[in-house]
Amino acid sequence: MTAKILIVDDTPANLVAMRRLLARSGAELIEASSGNQALALCLDHQFALILLDVNMPDMDGFEVASLLGEAEHFNETPIIFVTAAYVDDMNRLKGYHSGAVDYIAKPINDVILQAKVRVFLELHSARMKLSEAMSELAERNEALKREIAERKLVEEMVRHQASHDALTGLPNRVLFYDRLHGAIQRANRHQNRFALAYIDIDGFKGVNDNHGHATGDALLQEISKRLTQQLRGNDTVARLGGDEFALILEEIDDPQVALRLCQTLCETLAEPCHLRVNGELIEVHVSGSIGIAAYAPSGLGDADEQLIHAADRAMYEAKRDGKNRCVLATQ
Repeated sequence: MTAKILIVDDTPANLVAMRRLLARSGAELIEASSGNQALALCLDHQFALILLDVNMPDMDGFEVASLLGEAEHFNETPIIFVTAAYVDDMNRLKGYHSGAVDYIAKPINDVILQAKVRVFLELHSARMKLSEAMSELAERNEALKREIAERKLVEEMVRHQASHDALTGLPNRVLFYDRLHGAIQRANRHQNRFALAYIDIDGFKGVNDNHGHATGDALLQEISKRLTQQLRGNDTVARLGGDEFALILEEIDDPQVALRLCQTLCETLAEPCHLRVNGELIEVHVSGSIGIAAYAPSGLGDADEQLIHAADRAMYEAKRDGKNRCVLATQ
């Protein structure tokens, strides 16, 4: 992009002379014959340099420079005063306070003008390259942030898929064992109790056989929803596989509390399930056989396996006793 220089002078002959001297500067030259015209041009263009005459009617160069300095968009544009007024240090100081970065005295020395303009054009070119580099770097940083965010999302999805059941979204067997181990550690550390429940869905195979696997999948999703809604936020509902589920009921000191809670779950599971499969509404009836084992701090190394076996045996006892019931394992 070609750099632009604004030349401001109320004398046409001076504008012609400046235009001739800077014809080979490589910059686009734009001229103004008054301070007001210069301010208006600054609204429409981004200048690399402003060559500003001080002695102009209506609005002198000091006023123009001060107004440009007050605007954030223009305050970094270098201004060189071109004037015969800089005859002493006081006038020079006034120019610098008005926003000038340099001055050229009249009558203009051709070599000095061209040298100073060349320096400021080189500075402008370097600033533009730096701005482009910073903009490119910012774009790369944003792209990197997006890439990192996308990668984290993919990693979270992979971790979730590795620890959760694809059909129901519940914790799978791997995460269940991890949660159970954590519950045992907390119980031992704080000397409190919790309960483990194993659930087998009665009649699930018949639903699969009579209505198909799509209906069976919809039924498992409905069961997962009902179990999750009935339990507390700190409890765990996991699908171990097939139609088997497990519950970790946190901070339950009295096993009878766990038994009553699971009896409520039995009632909930036995309610008719209305499933919409492939646009068809299907009503199915199942129930749950639940085995419950209460955990008390023991310090045993294989406490989790003992607890699982106790809950599993209690569940099979519930099925042998007629299904749709809860059995609390003996201590």
